[in-house]
Amino acid sequence: MEEIDARGLGCPHPILLTKKALGKIKEGEITVIVDNATSCENVSRYARSQGCQVKIEKKEEDYYVEITKE
Repeated sequence: MEEIDARGLGCPHPILLTKKALGKIKEGEITVIVDNATSCENVSRYARSQGCQVKIEKKEEDYYVEITKE
């Protein structure tokens, strides 16, 4: 499982990092860590548009977007 720390990055950087990571795997999980609700929603929306399952967990001020590609 790959973990991408996108905290502190403005749009579209979290989405670009997610796209790159998803492009490297045929199936599996990646976790994208972001620090604001807008980035969380954008990454989640992008992952779902690619047919992935998404689970979001908020830990303190950060959002952990767990993406499963099958």
